[in-house]
Formats: sequence, structure tokens, C-alpha cells
Amino acid sequence: MKGEMEEAEEILHQALHLAQQSDSKRGIIYTYDLMANLAILRGQLDSSEKLFKATLVFMLDGGVKQDHISFIEISLKLASIYAAQNQNKLAVAGYQFCIMTLEEKIEKEKDLPVEILAALTAEEKSNTRLLLGLCLDSYGRYLLANAQYSQAQSMYEKALQICKEEQGELHPQTVTLMNDLATVLEAQGHHDEAYAFVKQASELARKTEHPDQHVVLSNMALILMYQGTEHFADVERIFKEALTQAEKKGDSASIRNIQEGLSELERRKKGF
Repeated sequence: MKGEMEEAEEILHQALHLAQQSDSKRGIIYTYDLMANLAILRGQLDSSEKLFKATLVFMLDGGVKQDHISFIEISLKLASIYAAQNQNKLAVAGYQFCIMTLEEKIEKEKDLPVEILAALTAEEKSNTRLLLGLCLDSYGRYLLANAQYSQAQSMYEKALQICKEEQGELHPQTVTLMNDLATVLEAQGHHDEAYAFVKQASELARKTEHPDQHVVLSNMALILMYQGTEHFADVERIFKEALTQAEKKGDSASIRNIQEGLSELERRKKGF
């Protein structure tokens, strides 16, 4: 947490040695998982991949089932690593495994005997659905990045529905998903529908003081810019509001994106 990565890695190696000495599978699994997450933070994706794979092997050896939440969480991280490495077949297989396994798990739970079903807490059921939402969201972002817009739209719609049902309309993730869905709708030319979602996301972001309100505003300005010259005054106003917020937060990536949007707006005003 303090950013002292090398020292953290040394301590984790000591912890792993102790876990191996005592033949504690639980300790080994826990430490491997931490080491893999640390490798991601250090940008060492190859090392992280190997560590996560080793973690899954130990989990299976320890009797953990493939539909267990902890197993799927690590599988999702592996899919994200494959996506970052452009190993597309492995990434898609990973995302689809996570989604299908969770969907099957949720369906199976509906058919459980009453006494077993009663033993499942509301939190356990909610956590399973929320993890499915996270998987759908992650796969949606992957599909969007690879210009597979209709599939991405489907993932985002399902993720948004789950988020609304489990966390409510005012939850920050609900707002983020609305904004992402607007992006993928705009990419397909569904301008009116995209604007409806991003406008709602903007209103909710303002109401809840969403930490990424400037990102939503910037997206709304971009979507509105493509709807005609009569909106240019509003587009400029929204971009400038987003820029002020981005500068206050020190979000350099958003500042660049907003400035590019303002430059594009100027070109459109001049008819280029």
C-alpha cells in the first residue's frame, strides 16, 4: 500500500517459504494470490499469469470447485491479463468461462432443495450476481476495445441490469455502466439512445457527486457534438465544465481527451 514493492515481494517470499514448510495449502494459495496481484501492480504480467495459474492448481488440489467465487475471481484476472497481452483466444475463453460458470451456478441454485437454499445467505446470492456483473462488464470493455459493438452492448446491458437490482440506481458503478453503454451505442450510430443514457448518467453523477463526473460530462459532450451544429454551444459549455473538474482532480488523461474534443469542436465549427 505504501508503494514499497520490492520489500513487499521479499516479505511475500518469506511468507510462502513458511507456508510451504508447514504444508499449509491455504497459506500457499493466499500468498500466491497476493504475489500475483503484486506482479500486476509492477506491470509483470507474465509473472502474474504464472502465479495465478499456480494458485488455481493449488485450489483444485485442495478441493475448491471451479464454480467457487474465489476460483472465478482469479480466472477473471487471468482473462484480463490475456486481454492486455493480446492473447485474444485465451482472453475470450477466460471471460466466457467466468460468465457461463456463474450463470449456471445461479440457475442451479434455483433448483436446490428448500433447506439448502435457505442456508444460502442473501449476501452470498448477491455476491454471486455482482461477480457475474463484474465479469460481464470486463468482457464488455474487452469487446468494445476490439470494436465488437453489438456483443459489447449485450454485456453492458446485462451488467447494468444486475447492478441496478443489486446496488441501486444511485450506486457509482451503475452510473459508470450507463456511461459505458452510451459509448457503445454511439459507436453503432444509435445517437438518440446513446444520448438518453449518457444524460441520465450525467444527472445521477451530479446528484451523487460521482468521482468520475468529468468523464461522464466529456462523453456527453462528444455524443452531443455528433448530433448537429445546433448543439455546439452546449457541447462547448459541457466540455469546459468537464475540463474544470478534470483539472481539479489532476486527471491528465481526461484533460488530454477533453482538449482533443474541444479541438474537434473548433474544426467542426469551421466546417472542416
